[in-house]
This record gives sequence, structure tokens and C-alpha cells, in this order.
Amino acid sequence: MKIKILSRNSHLYSTKRLVEAATKRKHEVEVIDPLKCDIVIEKRKPNIYYKGGYIEGVDAVIPRIGASVTFYGTAVVRQFEMMGAFTTTESESLVRSRDKLRSLQVLSRAKIGLPKTVFTNYSRDVSGVIKQVGGTPLVIKLLEGTQGVGVVLAETNNAAESVIEAFNGLQARVIVQEFIEEAKGGDIRAFVVDGHVVGAMKRQGKEGEFRSNLHRGGSAQVVELTDEEEIAAVKATKAMGLGVAGVDMLQSARGPLILEVNSSPGLEGIEKATGKDIAKSIIRYIERNV
Repeated sequence: MKIKILSRNSHLYSTKRLVEAATKRKHEVEVIDPLKCDIVIEKRKPNIYYKGGYIEGVDAVIPRIGASVTFYGTAVVRQFEMMGAFTTTESESLVRSRDKLRSLQVLSRAKIGLPKTVFTNYSRDVSGVIKQVGGTPLVIKLLEGTQGVGVVLAETNNAAESVIEAFNGLQARVIVQEFIEEAKGGDIRAFVVDGHVVGAMKRQGKEGEFRSNLHRGGSAQVVELTDEEEIAAVKATKAMGLGVAGVDMLQSARGPLILEVNSSPGLEGIEKATGKDIAKSIIRYIERNV
């Protein structure tokens, strides 16, 4: 098959592993930068112009679209869909997953466990917002934040009010969430491919850090999910319409609570923690569908 990996950097671990896995299984694979693709829109003849020529005969694409280039990257994925290529992440699902508020609404509708969350239109009743999530400590998140950036733990009412008011003053959209104390600064990342969990790891924030992101110095180790956690991960991925996803969840007294469903999850942390060939699972997912 002819497979294109949409990535701005061919040297990234995830991109290199996908190239290796596709090549090993005798596929023709190429990494292309979505921002260097020209989208050609014409009656009955959608096309993509890249590096002096038209891209033709593509069987499948693997989008590795960063959050900062979601708009154009999604347009490129949509164009490949119009050209008849299979994509491991559909354009609509990609857009849906990048909107944290919309994602939570979709998951809520699917009756999936979530931390209690409040979103307002820059409400002046900040104390009311704090009460809605059960008081402090609480977590404040920028809607556009990634990799733990723009996430604040407010331990007192005064701190929470100050941070929310500051974000409101900057016209920055935030969500306010209850703090799950029993998670103890750790979370679980379940990697789902084609409706099955192919690997899972527990991430733990470094001492004094409530964010467990590996980019922020967190550690990871393999973990075996409970049936409830596995069902929650698969159900959340299905609700978001994703074929490949990294589902982040907290372990709480009331069961697993989904934090986020990532449509472009990195492979390095999960492969190193579990020792599993996740890239191969993604290529096999393509083979089953093309």
C-alpha cells in the first residue's frame, strides 16, 4: 500500500516508528509536511499539490497533526478523505478532539465518568463557579493548553479566585474542574487502536507536581487496566469517533474519570513503558481497513 504520514518533523520518535513499522510490512511510506501541501479544489477532482507535483494513488494517511496547526492540518486530512484515502484519524474527529469543551460534552452525553467541570462566559460570580465544582482545591485549565501547559492547581479560595479572574481579564477561555485527590498526582494513559486497548501505562508526576505529563518530568510504568478502566477507554474513543487515541483517565473512588481523549498520542512513552510495538498495531489497523 501507499501510506502517507502527515508530520512536520520526520525525526520525531512517533513518526520514525511508524515509518519503520510500515516499511517492515512492505508498504510504500512517505512523510509529508501538511503545511507544505496545497489543497486544490475542483469539481469532482480534489487534489493535493506537494513539492512540485500532485499526490496520487494514496491508500491511507496517518495524521500526526500538532495542536498549533489543527486548522490547516485538518483541511489536508479532509482533502485526502475526499480523494478516497483511508485515514487513521478522520478530520471531523480530529476537530472534535481538539476542542476540550466539546470533547467533555460529547463524553458526558455518552454517559462516561468525568471530573465535575464548569465552563462560563467570563462569569463575574467566581465564588459561585468554585462552589459548583465542590470548592478548593480545584484545577483550572486553558481550553487551548497542551502537554500540561496552562493547567493550574488552586489550593485555596483566594488563589482560585485570583487565577480565574486573571484569565477572565485576559479573555482566556478556561474550564474549572474538581481536583481528584485520591489520584495522588498520577493518571493512566490507555492507547486504543481500532476499538481495542493495545497498551496502558501509569504516569506519575514528579514530587510536588500534580501534573503527570512526561514532558514535565513525570515517570511512566506499565499498568494492567481493570475491566472498568478498559471499557471506559474504549467507550470514550468510540464516542469521539477515533480509530487511534490516547485516553487519559484518573483513578477515583467513583471509578475511572476521563480527562482527555488525545487524537495524536505520542508513541515513545507508551512503547518504552510497555515494551509493545504500538506502531505495528496502527499499521495493521490500516491493513484491515484498506
